[in-house]
Amino acid sequence: MNLSDLRIFVSAARRPSLGAAAQEMHLTPSAVSKALKRLEDVLGKPLFDRSAKQLVLNDSGQLLLSRAQTLLALADQAKADLMGEQAAIDSRIGGPAILLWRHGEMLSQALHAYPEASLRMQAMFEDEALAALARGDINAAIVTSDVIEGRGEHWSDEWEVTPLGSITLHLMAGKQHPLVKARKLKATNAEVLKHDFACPSRSLFCGVQRGAHSDGWRDDQLPRKIRYWTDDLQLLLTLVKAGQALAYLPDFALADGELRRIQVTDCAFECVEHVALVWNRVQASAWQRDLAAALAKTGVSSAIGT
Repeated sequence: MNLSDLRIFVSAARRPSLGAAAQEMHLTPSAVSKALKRLEDVLGKPLFDRSAKQLVLNDSGQLLLSRAQTLLALADQAKADLMGEQAAIDSRIGGPAILLWRHGEMLSQALHAYPEASLRMQAMFEDEALAALARGDINAAIVTSDVIEGRGEHWSDEWEVTPLGSITLHLMAGKQHPLVKARKLKATNAEVLKHDFACPSRSLFCGVQRGAHSDGWRDDQLPRKIRYWTDDLQLLLTLVKAGQALAYLPDFALADGELRRIQVTDCAFECVEHVALVWNRVQASAWQRDLAAALAKTGVSSAIGT
């Protein structure tokens, strides 16, 4: 039983077909099939229930999967620790697109000490990111405190939580919006609610369908006219930048010179999200610990700065 065959097995176990596993591993379906057959021959029993072109893990396969993920993690950990800064690290970070946008630059800077490292930022909602971390598909997940406090079905006692600071949502408009053109960067509720809003139908963090509550604005207190609905963050920003709508967006979006904050002078609520990096401290290599430490310092500095 060799590590290469185990890697192919793990890929096949989480993919719906041989072709999908082959594509992920950059192999032919025939090569994947032969690797699985070698593994089954060594163990003396089948690992999948095969039907048509689908692969479904049987009980033996399920048992091996958990062991294989641990073995591969230990092998990667040993290799990375021995090679140090010259290790060809494949850093895979998952989380909502809006949080990867916020922390992407921070992640890239934290890996500067490893010149041979590559960084893959995979957009996925929070529960999906934690499930991917549990499977070993990613090295760490960026999520909000709500999902951490919930300790859902995927949570592991081996996981470490590194705070990355917080984000605050503000009402924003493009430079061509009537409020900005009229220099009304401070406005009352009545003035703001005369204008159209853009809003996602799903939470940008957890992906749950929440309608008008998806962006954190309190429509129960200040009902808006939501004219534009989109779950595409870039499209949402495009509508706001064009001056066609107002939107409730995270503070870091203001780094874009096309956006302006509209301060609502008689608004009594504020939406704040606390963010953290979740990673497996038991299976972590030195580079992952370095990454978490660097992000923790940046998060503290950011919090002090705000």
